[in-house]
Amino acid sequence: MAQAHYTNLDYLKEITGGEPDVTNEFIQMFFDQLPEFRDGMKNFLAQKKWKELGEIAHKAKSSVMTFGMNDLGYQLKELQLKTQKLEDIESYPVYVEEFISIIAQAEVELKEEMSKS
Repeated sequence: MAQAHYTNLDYLKEITGGEPDVTNEFIQMFFDQLPEFRDGMKNFLAQKKWKELGEIAHKAKSSVMTFGMNDLGYQLKELQLKTQKLEDIESYPVYVEEFISIIAQAEVELKEEMSKS
């Protein structure tokens, strides 16, 4: 049975006109942003900087949506809204862990995609 895919590049291929070079540039830009997203979320969580955590969740949301990770995008949106109201603070670590876990899988998928072209 095939492994579930976290990424769906239909939208990306639509905006890049299916050009592998352009698609790979987008993937590379995403890879360049990942350390900022990952470290930012971990650090803001550890430092209890809820406003900044919400801001980086918002920033990461648009990036993950570009790669078809819509469920993760919605989770980041939820996290962003919760941080704005300081709601349900004990759930924040779960969002961050989920983000880090899914992003690790997505990285593998996107590297495979880049190696095809």
